[in-house]
Amino acid sequence: MPRRTDPLTVEVVDLIATVVARYHEEYEEAAAAHRLTGTQARVLTLLAREPLPMRGIAARLKCEPSNVTGIVDRLEAQGLVERRADPADRRVKLAAPTEAGEVTAGRLRGSLDFAREPLAALSAGERATLRDLLRRMVGRD
Repeated sequence: MPRRTDPLTVEVVDLIATVVARYHEEYEEAAAAHRLTGTQARVLTLLAREPLPMRGIAARLKCEPSNVTGIVDRLEAQGLVERRADPADRRVKLAAPTEAGEVTAGRLRGSLDFAREPLAALSAGERATLRDLLRRMVGRD
C-alpha cells in the first residue's frame, strides 16, 4: 500500500527541492566564473574549511576516493590545491588550499547571492530557528 504524505510535507519537500536546485544553479555559475566545475568548487570550498585526506573528501561528497584524486589533481594543476603530509600521521597526505585557493574559495563564497538575499529578509531569530531545524533534519543537533 503506498504511503500517503500530508499536503504540508509535500509543500515543504517541494520548497526544499526548489532551494536546492537554485543553489546548485548559482553554484555552477559561480564556479564557471572561476574556470572551475561545480565539483571542483565544492572540493575547494571544503578544503578552505580544513585540509582533508582524499578519503575524507570522498566521504563528504559521497563519491569514490578515485574520483576525488582526479579532481584534486586538476585543482593542483591550477595552483589552487597542494598535497601535504598530515602532521598527525606522516603516511597520510592531506589536500589543502594554496594561498590562491583560499582567495578563490573566498571569492566563490562571496559570489553566492541566492541564499544571502532571501535569508536577509529573515530576522536573526528566524535564521537561527531555520539553522536549528536544518541541523536536526541532517542529524547534526
